[in-house]
Amino acid sequence: MGLTKSEVTKARDHICVVGKSIFDRGLTFGSTGNISVRLSDGSMLMTPTNASLGALDPARLSRFDANGIFVDGDKPTKESFLHMCMYCQRPQSNAVVHLHSTHSVAVSTLADVDPADVLPPLTAYYVMRVGRLPLIPYFAPGDEKLAQAVAEQAADNHAVLLANHGPVVAGSSLEEAQYATEELEETAKLFLMLRGHRTRLLTQEQADALRKR
Repeated sequence: MGLTKSEVTKARDHICVVGKSIFDRGLTFGSTGNISVRLSDGSMLMTPTNASLGALDPARLSRFDANGIFVDGDKPTKESFLHMCMYCQRPQSNAVVHLHSTHSVAVSTLADVDPADVLPPLTAYYVMRVGRLPLIPYFAPGDEKLAQAVAEQAADNHAVLLANHGPVVAGSSLEEAQYATEELEETAKLFLMLRGHRTRLLTQEQADALRKR
């Protein structure tokens, strides 16, 4: 069965609803952040460049074909390649959320985090929704070398943290990607609040058991 107009319309509206929710709760600001959804035929809808997630027009979203070629809509974001490289490495993913959320970005600038797994297992929900979070080295916005660095981690991790930039999170649905991004941001906030305090983390055994679930 081919792509239907109803599917496209529903995806466009859903992106706008999620974008406004994210913006209204202060998880992104200005024209930062972008959201994409992959449709059943492999084509993609994505928030365009210089667009506030709080004021998206469903008819003006950027549309790409299954090969990642821009088809129509407003001019694509220069960060579209972040979404493309996640989809290429994760055929099971149908949505990607990329934010410049404050606490996640703050953690991405710290010099003493583990680049293989930036945030510790503070809560069960973080482990279940995010899992491991590798840190991607810094590259200037729009640098295509960033795509290669993300792709190297994306096959094994549905969430990555770009150094001095922010998180990129894929999910099987837009809700899954959204909720994981929000869980990541809240855990980053907790992590910063707890720095300097003795903290009781989940044990390795507890975290491994949650990841298997």
